[in-house]
Amino acid sequence: MPDSEPLTDQDETERAEVVGSRTHPLTGLVQGALWAGAAVFALLVQMFTGNDGEGPPLWIEALLRVGGGLVVGVAFGYLSWWFTRFVIDGTELRINSGVLQKQSRRIPYERIQSVDIAEPLLARVVGLAELRIEMAGGGNSRSSLRYLPLDDARTLRRILLGRAHGQAVEELAADTDGELEIITRVSPSRVVIGTLLSLDFLLASIGTVALLAAALWFDQVIAFLGGVVPLAIWLSQIVGKRVLMQWDFTLSRSATGLRIERGLLSRSSQSIPFARVQGVAVEEPYVWRRLGWQRLEVDVAGYASQGGDDSSDISSTLLPIADPALAAVVVDQLVPGARPTQVEKVAVPRRAWPFAPVGWRYRWVGTDDVAFVARSGWLERTTDVVPHARTQSVELRQGPWQRRLGLATVEVHTPKGPVDADGRNLDAHDAQRMAFDQLSRARHART
Repeated sequence: MPDSEPLTDQDETERAEVVGSRTHPLTGLVQGALWAGAAVFALLVQMFTGNDGEGPPLWIEALLRVGGGLVVGVAFGYLSWWFTRFVIDGTELRINSGVLQKQSRRIPYERIQSVDIAEPLLARVVGLAELRIEMAGGGNSRSSLRYLPLDDARTLRRILLGRAHGQAVEELAADTDGELEIITRVSPSRVVIGTLLSLDFLLASIGTVALLAAALWFDQVIAFLGGVVPLAIWLSQIVGKRVLMQWDFTLSRSATGLRIERGLLSRSSQSIPFARVQGVAVEEPYVWRRLGWQRLEVDVAGYASQGGDDSSDISSTLLPIADPALAAVVVDQLVPGARPTQVEKVAVPRRAWPFAPVGWRYRWVGTDDVAFVARSGWLERTTDVVPHARTQSVELRQGPWQRRLGLATVEVHTPKGPVDADGRNLDAHDAQRMAFDQLSRARHART
């Protein structure tokens, strides 16, 4: 029987493409710790609510339950890691997973829209990161690899982006992890000050303090608890979203898009390709306007199906706080040539006041050769900018009250997100003219 020939590098590569590679072994520990935390919480709640005083001492029972939850969680985490493999071949990325029910997710390179890196707190402690791949399509368009060493995650991102763009890996090295042009860094102190001066934070704080004071004054803590708890949750969500998520915020530019790096406890590196930007919103809360501050939000194709700005890992915030000059520079990066404040404006007529007794004075729409612009709001002023080429459809709507007053609403549709470019309660003739004009501009921009 002839001796077997030694395996060559090509043989090893082909074998790896068939068998696949596992993520880092500590993945089981990280995932297990997350599941164990949930299991321990449930067990402790059951213990404290159902303990009748019999059996072992409380601290022994708590120790047993915590230990049991950790063991079970780590065991499930390890099994999940053991049965998860990923394969990179010439046409696609495949992720095979499942202990009892096998799953195989196939990701063709041409469908990859962006590749982001996230570092959740527990993974970050042991130097691991999660790779998140966004694909073209509707819901369930995200896949992830948990967890890889941070350097390996960056290398794999470079490889996937290179194959997605049909270029050599080296051509995108500077575009992913190398030389990025830093546009701005937002200091943590400015993020905190901006949060403390935001109207929603002030309202949530005042409401929480008022209800707590009333509960103590009337000695009816239980009666007021139903109002205190939602306000406290709202307050914590504001702090988490505006401070913890946007901590050490860095905005950079590459050849294909913008890069956002942010987070205090959990870090994330989020890419915003220029080709996927559907619109930009410039927000100016009431208190911020007195200080000349603005916040930028962005519509990115595919992000709405993953949670948009309400998600804990995907944020629509393009810039948490900025001066008008810096905000204008960033808007120009995504919508080149757009001048939102210099468009020819069509204002809402005075007879529209029944629909917005105060706000009608601050509403207008306008267009130029680049974008459709809509402004609204008096407590929080918002200017929505939609490139003509990104217009999906235009709707002209007129209700019975609007017909009596000679008004109509024109809506420029974009994917679901923070950008809402509507001209509400315009003069009916102006609304009709704007609608047909926008359709014509959109067709021209696409061709």
